[in-house]
Amino acid sequence: MRFVLASASARRQELLQRMNIPYEIIVSDFDEDSVSFEGNPSDYVKELAMEKANSVSETLSGDSLVIGADTIVYANGQILGKPKNRQDAKRMMKLLQGTDHYVYSGVALIHPARNLKTAFSVVTTVSFSKMDDNEIEFYLTRDEWQDKAGAYGIQGAAGIYIRGIHGDYYNVMGLPLQELYTRLREYSYIM
Repeated sequence: MRFVLASASARRQELLQRMNIPYEIIVSDFDEDSVSFEGNPSDYVKELAMEKANSVSETLSGDSLVIGADTIVYANGQILGKPKNRQDAKRMMKLLQGTDHYVYSGVALIHPARNLKTAFSVVTTVSFSKMDDNEIEFYLTRDEWQDKAGAYGIQGAAGIYIRGIHGDYYNVMGLPLQELYTRLREYSYIM
């Protein structure tokens, strides 16, 4: 059996390597904009993860377990995806500073040979300290906001502004390792 990660995310690849599972990468071509947010962030990320995994699973034959994932930042009743530009990143940082927000990751597992098709989500609360305009501008000059939901990566420069987290740190990086490990053991994919 082969493991397939349906993601181009370098962070997810790095995290999956920590589980010492040999895997290959097949990037999903699923259009995330085709899924509309209906108000429940947990359901939303599970659906995105499932659609990504489906798009890859449909192209495979043989004995393969496909792992799809998606991560969003949820703050003040809105989803903060990847910023469109520097101004959008600034807007997001102004919204996050001085408050708590939630990072949701959805993970889907599809293994047609075993009729397995399931998804779960994990949420982590992240608390940002207050940031003045100079601190936000300083952070934005680092360009780490690019290609990251909510305009930050917890493992990067934004870490100096994070007061604390409640939940899975790796979930904020994009893959809830402990829950994925638990599920893979539950379904007898790993010992």
